[in-house]
Amino acid sequence: MGFADNKRGGFKGGRGGARGGRGGGRGGFGGRGGSRGGAGGRGGFKGGRGGARGGRGGPKGGRGAKGAAKVVIEPHRHEGVFIARGKEDLLVTKNLVPGESVYGEKRISVDNADGTKTEYRVWNPFRSKIAAGILGGLDNIYIKPGAKVLYLGGASGTTVSHVADIVGPTGNVYAVEFSLRVGRELINVAKKRTNVIPIIEDARYPQKYRMLVPMVDVVFADVAQPDQARIIAMNAHMFCKIGGHIVISIKASCIDSTMEPAKVFASEVKKLQSEKIKPREQLTLEPYERDHAIVVGEYRPRPKK
Repeated sequence: MGFADNKRGGFKGGRGGARGGRGGGRGGFGGRGGSRGGAGGRGGFKGGRGGARGGRGGPKGGRGAKGAAKVVIEPHRHEGVFIARGKEDLLVTKNLVPGESVYGEKRISVDNADGTKTEYRVWNPFRSKIAAGILGGLDNIYIKPGAKVLYLGGASGTTVSHVADIVGPTGNVYAVEFSLRVGRELINVAKKRTNVIPIIEDARYPQKYRMLVPMVDVVFADVAQPDQARIIAMNAHMFCKIGGHIVISIKASCIDSTMEPAKVFASEVKKLQSEKIKPREQLTLEPYERDHAIVVGEYRPRPKK
């Protein structure tokens, strides 16, 4: 059979020929996987899977390449809190126990100039009232390196662990939690973070743990109880330094679900004022929490000279 008679695969060629129908000229160097049946079948010059450009695991690389993205850590105006600037900005705290996550949060490792690494933990505002307050724009949370913090409503230790990161090895977090079940998780957090002192007690009876807690700089409460203003006041009277501070997360529906949230917040602030706590800031926690507010106050403020 001569060249002239060649129909299939000849110069003029049908399928796969030089001029090529399907996969011929159209699929030369840059078509689908080369000249399908020509110079480069599947995996030719541009290559399908595993070709020169490489599918998974090729020179272009699959997953893991994104990890090389540069992250810059900047200090937040709240001492002990940081911002990780990268593809998206994240609130982070310096991990007190490098290599360990507490609740499955992401960790970011940053190289230092001296060749060492510093690890930070991402602080999720949807899981922490304090983080929501910081991102909402609180002027001061008074929780800083070296501070002693009484934390009422420690739960499983999610926010407690970040507060422990902030106060650092020179500070302490006295975390009170009534539930035995989640209290076990709090104790597990304290095993690694030695600046956390777990107290499995009812915050309504501060006299039960008076031997464990010294005078503190800040009392934080996230107890979601109808009498939470009274609970934080009782603890402040017993443990807070004069001129110290309280930070309280108020959940409107827990106090009165029939009242407007704004009226509930105003009522709670009045209760705090009657307990010698002077409110300094109030902030709603939308969009992170619905019908929540965070109030920062000063306990028995010193008279100005």
